[in-house]
Amino acid sequence: MSAASEHRSTALKIYSYGFIWLWLLIAAFPFLWTLWGSFKVEGDFFSKTDWTNAVFGIRTTLETGAAYTGEGYWGAWVKEEFWLAVLNTLIVVVSVVVISLTFGTLGAYALSRSNYKYTLWILIIALIFRAMPHMTLVSGYLLPFFEWNVWGILPTSIIVLVAINQPFTLWMLHSFFENIPKDLDESAMVDGCTRFQAFRHVIIPVMWPGVITTGLFSFLLAYNDFAVTAMLLSKENQTMVPKIASFLGTTQTKGNVMFAVAAVVSATAPLFILVMFFQRQIVSGLTAGAVKG
Repeated sequence: MSAASEHRSTALKIYSYGFIWLWLLIAAFPFLWTLWGSFKVEGDFFSKTDWTNAVFGIRTTLETGAAYTGEGYWGAWVKEEFWLAVLNTLIVVVSVVVISLTFGTLGAYALSRSNYKYTLWILIIALIFRAMPHMTLVSGYLLPFFEWNVWGILPTSIIVLVAINQPFTLWMLHSFFENIPKDLDESAMVDGCTRFQAFRHVIIPVMWPGVITTGLFSFLLAYNDFAVTAMLLSKENQTMVPKIASFLGTTQTKGNVMFAVAAVVSATAPLFILVMFFQRQIVSGLTAGAVKG
């Protein structure tokens, strides 16, 4: 390789790494800034006179005696019982993921192995259902929930979130099952397995990256939902996102805005940890769905 080619290659690497780091900084800045501001008082973080107050914590020092304070987290988690919203979110998310994956894997496997022509129509109808605005689906559930006196409790939001998420789960898992040769099923059944045993012991282990990927997207849908949980849950049973919105809806009360900032950090941090922990499975699952088996 000539000196000129080596120089161009080195310059290209420098530009590439520089662009990546710049992009990461721009993408991460809003969260990092919010994380920093969550340890300040409202007068600093939302200062209209000097934005550097948010950096140095001038009013925070005057009010608390230190440049940093945990009053926002204490107020959100203890005073406003944000921990209860976290618990409700955990119940909703786990229920939605487990139910969606259970029915999704069984349904997608059956559709992928079916030879009937109506299989495609089922998937198309599911796609149309998934494309409908969430608010349309929620409004359809409100009347029966009120009549049956089940509005405001966690199972109602779980039912609707599963209904919204199930078509997506079917489509995504169906694409993974389609890329697994049917010879695996047939070989297992020749060896004495039933159809369900072949599905459980042979297909699912091969499908595991796809199941994790689909489960993660189901998790994100339930975790970040606002429309469904805000309309179907009472104030006592709120999940995290509606709870944060309730802080912002009462900005007249001193400290509530900082409660919201601290709650946003608390709700966002687990997502970073989750993605970092499952990054290999996510990449493996996404690429496995694009490669013919």
